Amino acid sequence: MKKSILLVAILAAFTFTSCKDNAAEKVNVENVAEAADRDATAGNFPKMEFTQTTHDFGNIVQGTPVEHKFTFTNTGNAPLVIVDAKSSCGCTVPEFTKEPVAPGATGELLVKFNGSGKNQVSKAVTITANTAAGKETLTIKAFVEAKDAAAGSSVIQ
Repeated sequence: MKKSILLVAILAAFTFTSCKDNAAEKVNVENVAEAADRDATAGNFPKMEFTQTTHDFGNIVQGTPVEHKFTFTNTGNAPLVIVDAKSSCGCTVPEFTKEPVAPGATGELLVKFNGSGKNQVSKAVTITANTAAGKETLTIKAFVEAKDAAAGSSVIQ
């Protein structure tokens, strides 16, 4: 038991006395400057400002394809990159630019809806981008009339 205590004491003394190098002397000044620059720009994100986030197509006949362009401006301090855009169902297809949108520049996102469903429908389009939030959401709405009902309502009186 005495030998194990003595061995632990010798190992502890050796460990504490062998680290005499000053860690501050090992720091590379160039790396510190690079890290400071990186940290200063870490808060610079692009920001998507849409002119509208919801579009209502109104009344449409079932199966009638419609589309709408959502316009946005990058009001942030870095180039905006849209990574992906997905809708809540397969009946809505978003199309977006693959090129970065510079700060202050505008871009468009085209949303196509095939007119499926009945009555009031609402579909969400989720955009994944390099913004601070990471995701933006747009909404399209329409009142989809059945083909039979729409044909009957077009009778001239």
